Amino acid sequence: MIFAIFGAELGFGEVKMANWALWHGHCSFFATGRVLCAGTGRYDMSKTTSIVDIIEAGISAESLRQRVIANNVANLETAGYRRLDVRFEELLAKALNSSGGVDLGEIECGTYQTKNTPVKSNGNDVSLEVEVGEMVKNTLRHKALIRVLQKKYQQIDLAINVK
Repeated sequence: MIFAIFGAELGFGEVKMANWALWHGHCSFFATGRVLCAGTGRYDMSKTTSIVDIIEAGISAESLRQRVIANNVANLETAGYRRLDVRFEELLAKALNSSGGVDLGEIECGTYQTKNTPVKSNGNDVSLEVEVGEMVKNTLRHKALIRVLQKKYQQIDLAINVK
């Protein structure tokens, strides 16, 4: 159920990989398309609290995606600029399908340049309409993940305070 919320909008472009520990929130996005992060962590997927870690990772990914979209819009008229996107969902799904615990620090993901998008005469492929649409979808995913996380914390609180 939770994983369907993340969605899968991948399959475009070549990946510019950067090691990152998104789930710890120590990531910075740079105009070069690089992501700089620090920190790793090992989470045992058999623990009941691990779903919170996964949801929080999704929220962090959506936050990064929002910054990438804003960067694309900021470069709307920059000659030669190619739009970027964030690759997270597919890599998280692969890690979760592996047996045992998941070392989130070993998942390589980052921004990538999209392909098969119309390029303007100045070599730029950013479309304001596409970016606004992506921003709306991203905001909806982010809000959905926040609601799921709130529900999870309510369940945990209820379990702790049962009398």
